[in-house]
Amino acid sequence: MGFVDLIKKSVLNEFTGTVSITDMALSLITAFIIGLFIIYVYKKTYNGVVYSKSFALCLMLLGMVTSLIIRTINSNLALSLGMVGALSIVRFRTAVKEPVDTAFMFWAITIGIMSGAGLYLIAIISSVALGLLYFVSYSLGFKKNSKYLFVVKYELNMDEQVMKYINKLPKHKLKSKSVTKDIIETTFEVELKDNHTEILDKFKNVEGIISASVISYQNDFGA
Repeated sequence: MGFVDLIKKSVLNEFTGTVSITDMALSLITAFIIGLFIIYVYKKTYNGVVYSKSFALCLMLLGMVTSLIIRTINSNLALSLGMVGALSIVRFRTAVKEPVDTAFMFWAITIGIMSGAGLYLIAIISSVALGLLYFVSYSLGFKKNSKYLFVVKYELNMDEQVMKYINKLPKHKLKSKSVTKDIIETTFEVELKDNHTEILDKFKNVEGIISASVISYQNDFGA
């Protein structure tokens, strides 16, 4: 047997030629269980403005689909080449707003690859370890008070009195101020804890204030 024939035989031996329903089911179930864990970690550590349930479900679906693809191309050389060619022409144009969302997507894809390759135990252990380490680092070192926009509208002649209360706010920064004939509207960036309704309680009885509202947002540029 020549060297070329030996290489061909070793390559073809890596492909079983059949797709086992049992292996498919194990890959899907493993990706599904780990996907639920990924969604749990994502939901518990989410810091964005609006939590997207569809994106969370997409993470689980992404892992399951990837596991099916890997299981399929692992069974047949012709299918693997065709699948690579088909996937190379696909273009995904959905914008990912949060950098951490991209990391979770790679996590789901990695789990799909490991589940499709039959590395079930390694996929479970590595996912649990990764999730716990990320959750611990998030809770201890990287979790900060959330930032909000505090919008106050008050009478022009009460400017000085209202500003005395505003100056008592923790870590506030003026973002905008508009003045009309009789009304002043100011917007401040403030850092608050989870219970952000306390700030409204302090201002609801202040004389001259027409309205006060707290708006959740994210400052992506650090300005």
